[in-house]
Amino acid sequence: MATMESLIGLVNRIQRACTVLGDHGGEGMSLWEALPSVAVVGGQSSGKSSVLESVVGRDFLPRGSGIVTRRPLVLQLHKTEGGTEYAEFLHAPRKKFTDFGICNTIGNYWVLIFYDGLHLVRYFLVAAVRKEIADETDRITGQTKQISNVPIQLSIYSPNGLSLSFAFLLLASPLFLIVNLTLIDLPGLTKVAVDGQPESIVQDIEMMVRSYVEKPNCIILAISPANQDIATSDAIKLAREVDATGERTFGVLTKLDLMDKGTNALDVIEGRSYRLVYPWVGIVNRSQADINKNVDMIAARQKEREYFESSPEYGHLSHKMGAEYLAKLLSQHLEKVIRQRIPSIIALINKTIDELNAELDRIGRPVGVDGGAQLYTILEMCRAFDRIFKEHLDGGRPGGDKIYSVFDHQIPAALKKLPFDRHLSQSNVKKVISEADGYQPHLIAPEQGYRRLIEGSLGYFQGPADASVDAVHFVLKELVRKSIAETEELKRFPSFQSDIAAAANDALERFRDESRRTVSRLVEMESSYLTVEFFRKLNTEPEKGNNPSPGPNADRYTDNHLRRIGTNVSAYVNMVSDTMKNTLPKAVVHCQVREAKRSLLNEFYAQIGRKEKEQLGKMLNEDPSLMEKRESIAKKLKLYKAARDEIDSVAWK
Repeated sequence: MATMESLIGLVNRIQRACTVLGDHGGEGMSLWEALPSVAVVGGQSSGKSSVLESVVGRDFLPRGSGIVTRRPLVLQLHKTEGGTEYAEFLHAPRKKFTDFGICNTIGNYWVLIFYDGLHLVRYFLVAAVRKEIADETDRITGQTKQISNVPIQLSIYSPNGLSLSFAFLLLASPLFLIVNLTLIDLPGLTKVAVDGQPESIVQDIEMMVRSYVEKPNCIILAISPANQDIATSDAIKLAREVDATGERTFGVLTKLDLMDKGTNALDVIEGRSYRLVYPWVGIVNRSQADINKNVDMIAARQKEREYFESSPEYGHLSHKMGAEYLAKLLSQHLEKVIRQRIPSIIALINKTIDELNAELDRIGRPVGVDGGAQLYTILEMCRAFDRIFKEHLDGGRPGGDKIYSVFDHQIPAALKKLPFDRHLSQSNVKKVISEADGYQPHLIAPEQGYRRLIEGSLGYFQGPADASVDAVHFVLKELVRKSIAETEELKRFPSFQSDIAAAANDALERFRDESRRTVSRLVEMESSYLTVEFFRKLNTEPEKGNNPSPGPNADRYTDNHLRRIGTNVSAYVNMVSDTMKNTLPKAVVHCQVREAKRSLLNEFYAQIGRKEKEQLGKMLNEDPSLMEKRESIAKKLKLYKAARDEIDSVAWK
């Protein structure tokens, strides 16, 4: 059976883990938000701070006008095995405050008194800690009256600590103490801004208070002074807005001893004026005179007990009045709430652990330090990149279709733009044929002229051939870039991304060079050996009609003959063009695309195999922001696993 100690201790340990790892609530749903807590709400001068001191049985809060508490303070006591007492702040983890010691007189220092039950345990001198809290508060808010949600984490380690260590959350005042309840002391609600306060202070305080009390797991301790009309209570008004059913609200009436003679608060306490789900509790705080005389909380509680027992108005309710009863009531209710919330807390923890593990898997786990683990990681990332690159080429991802576009559109369009009309114009045909004949005209057909015209035409194919190689090379380089960006495993290693990109692009350069040589050979082959059958089918008979032998000043060829030669050459070039439309893509795919799929990183693999452990480690230098993200996720995962273990350690029956 889970005891109150185990329940309170459980929540305390989880809340401490939350705070240390940066989860302190107030910023959306979190593990901290899932844990029950008690928020003390009231207007300024309602006696809120005095109630808090009375409930915990310690005199620890500062007194003053205006806003005294300005930042949350997460405070915990840790019982150690031997040693001396010391305090430690989360913002200064290596600095230990050791000026704790027994003192017989209070002097001019604030003093904290720790009790186990009603027995005095120890006096602690707290000047240094108090100053550190004040300095840390000013560091965030400045020496103004601004407020901040950023908490201060303070831990006290002592061999004389209380057996029930429990987190205590209050808004930072220049002092501290440990109690056996989780309490959130919020700034007093106010209606106007006074000198030194910003005009928005009223709204700022209300927004801060709401950010805590509107949480479904927050128990509201609504403080109202008995000497004011309950209808004007700021705490009750706010509690009603955020807790319409009243299931989370406890009402506390202060200043019962300061009411006008002949009046009492029985209508409120007995629920006739304003009924709550839970009974109202009356509190009699220390008077200012008591505070000035340093009356301790033991004497104050005894005085409060005597007041209720001897009061003619409240005597019949004395067993349900006072700070001790309120503390017991809150403890019992907190235990009940914790039991109710455990299933939902466990569900939240398990769900979050799964999500955090999935996120760690997505961004990658830490790499081992030995050379084998580093080499394995590198090869796995290379394979992941290579798989995505092939998916782009094969159609599983977009991009590979651009290569087909080069073959289907760019090459035919480039071939159509070749200047064959100019090269095979009548004047150029005549010029080339005449130059080829030399001093002796051809006898039957101008074969040398044909060859020169054809070779000159086929030379134009080199430009589109090279352009197709470069276009495919550009597409492949772009696919390499996309594949690197889409490989999740590579995102954590920017330097390795550069290594893979350089290796892949170097390989693509080699493939492009080989492809250029291959397409150049295709063009040269067409020029080196003409298709004889094509010309055998041509009619080489001279034109009918008069064809007198050219005189010494006459042209060698008629216009019709020159046009026929140009037409024949054009037909042959068109035939070669159709062939090139088919062979160029084959050559490019064979030399570039196929090789990119088969051996894009082969050379890189060989280089990696020759590297030493230190060199492999440098290749795996991670992105600092990703390392920070993984560390943050790992901390959260550690928090939730620790919380799960803590819950499992308690017997729930």
